[in-house]
Amino acid sequence: MITTQFTELIGVEHPIASAGMGGGATGGELVGSVSEAGALGVFGASFVPPDELAKWVRRVRELTSKPIGINLLLHATEERVDEVLALEPDVFSTAWPRDDQDLAAIFARAHDRGCRVMHMVPRVEDAERAVAAGADVIVAQGNEGGGHIGEIGTVVIVRQVAKAVSPVPVLAAGGFVDGAGLAAALALGADGILLGTRFLAAHEAPIEPAYKDAIVASSGDDTVVTTLSDSLSGRDWPGAWVRLRRTRFVQDWLGREPELRRRRETAFAQLEAFEASNADDGLMFFGQSAGLIDSIKPAADLVREIVAEAEEILRSRLPTFL
Repeated sequence: MITTQFTELIGVEHPIASAGMGGGATGGELVGSVSEAGALGVFGASFVPPDELAKWVRRVRELTSKPIGINLLLHATEERVDEVLALEPDVFSTAWPRDDQDLAAIFARAHDRGCRVMHMVPRVEDAERAVAAGADVIVAQGNEGGGHIGEIGTVVIVRQVAKAVSPVPVLAAGGFVDGAGLAAALALGADGILLGTRFLAAHEAPIEPAYKDAIVASSGDDTVVTTLSDSLSGRDWPGAWVRLRRTRFVQDWLGREPELRRRRETAFAQLEAFEASNADDGLMFFGQSAGLIDSIKPAADLVREIVAEAEEILRSRLPTFL
């Protein structure tokens, strides 16, 4: 068993967490399966109706008594902090705050409820700000990841953050899918890994089969970094880019973001038509790590396989170099 500061602090068996992907990409079955397998399952609460989120939490409590997390995107959903904390997550997971938000006050509300605070960052400066505000765990996210990302590669940002905030535990995110990735993250100074794309391609992930199939079929070179989806939604993510699949819809509008902002109604209608006729033509958010994923599996199996492979690498392969 791999024991790190993260596993000891959070009370989980394995140094693995699922990403709190918003918009309904998590769910009770996925989070419960990840946590019951000994990792940390995290709900993405942002843009999920409160009643639906509460239903998910009830379901996960039926599946496991082990620690779970709930994630909020602070720039868009700060008003939901108390609602989320009332659901009594073991970990309050946050990301993408505005510069004018008071992280110390937000984190203190979580600590008052007995929650650990886990905060995702794309830059060293953001990690230092979060630690000063009281974060218990930092997630250093590299731009190989899917969805909203920063501009620094994973190997660099993880090492930078691990050195800057030590002894606060750090999870590495962006490009991790297997035990080799976990072993590499530990070598960089991280205390575990957080995975999004890999858990999207799990049986329990509540996304369309075509979405999962696209991840499995990807060779890792069919994504693009853009702000197109935010131009479509009208949401302002401070400092963020987006990595998503280069689908027909994306290709049609790429480089035409000003026009897209003016013609949102037309674009939404086009997107709905694409997704109704062929989901492969719509919006799919996943990372370059899709190129390392070749099958859809139960989430618990993924956790066990990642840990077993990492243990074998740490035990058998790495010592041979000394």
